[in-house]
Amino acid sequence: MQTTFDFEKPIADLQTQIEKVLQVQEKTKVDMSATINELETKLAQTKTEIYSNMTGWQKVQMSRHPDRPQTFDYIELICDEFIELHGDRTVKDDKAIIGGLATINGKSIMLIGHQKGKNTKERQYRNFGMANPEGYRKALRLMKMAEKFNVPVVTLIDTMGAYPGLEAEERGQGEAIARNLLEMSVLNVPIICVVIGEGASGGALGIGVGDRVYMLQNTWYSVISPESCSSILYRSWDQKEKAADSLKLTAEDMLQNGLIDGIIEEPVGGAHQDPLATSQNLKTKILADLAVLTQKDKEALVSERIEKFSNMGAINE
Repeated sequence: MQTTFDFEKPIADLQTQIEKVLQVQEKTKVDMSATINELETKLAQTKTEIYSNMTGWQKVQMSRHPDRPQTFDYIELICDEFIELHGDRTVKDDKAIIGGLATINGKSIMLIGHQKGKNTKERQYRNFGMANPEGYRKALRLMKMAEKFNVPVVTLIDTMGAYPGLEAEERGQGEAIARNLLEMSVLNVPIICVVIGEGASGGALGIGVGDRVYMLQNTWYSVISPESCSSILYRSWDQKEKAADSLKLTAEDMLQNGLIDGIIEEPVGGAHQDPLATSQNLKTKILADLAVLTQKDKEALVSERIEKFSNMGAINE
């Protein structure tokens, strides 16, 4: 059964009307093409109006759509080959973060990303995409391997945050994320980071330092989720919509504030409506940037990356 959000109800109603008219036409053999064309025109207009004027909270909902493509989906759609690599060589293999060597149009990359899972069993196996310290240490191990063999790094971000459990804190969650920030800032190979779903807090930032940082159109990136922000400020989750607007977490807000380098377009209605088209947009952007970044001098690459992140938050009055 397809998931429909409240703000999409006018679209669902028109689609139902079209289906009913088609059924009547089939049953009665009466030509109703004029009515169908009228409804389809209205449907297209309604989609454009709704999807081009979404609020911050509505984009958060879209980023969480159960059918939205995840890291493994993009691997299948854009990579020629993918060899998954496991473990942090210290504790275990964290299933919330996957990574390995891949090729895109014959170009070798190290691809790392969060994986939430598609059904209840898989979500439990993947810990809902919330990584433990060993997940970030696995990611760092793969990045250092990429650096050793001069292979660019591509990360796909989609997490509600790093796992907040006691065991994770005991094993050094904060240190693991901080170490990744430090090491990624000086890694001497190109890094491209893309938010493909949710980009929450340090859990996202732990694989989010790159020469190019992008967001898909219907994603969000913030220090805290709207629900958690609402519960802190208003002592209730009821103000999550207000919190989402205040956090300025949409791709458009992030680009305007100079925190990302660009927005990758999604099909009308979201990435889940046409995963192939979304993956092609993603692939095109990755290949275009690799062509530029791989030609840069390594010292210049690192210097520009550090300068880019150092300038964030600076305000001139």
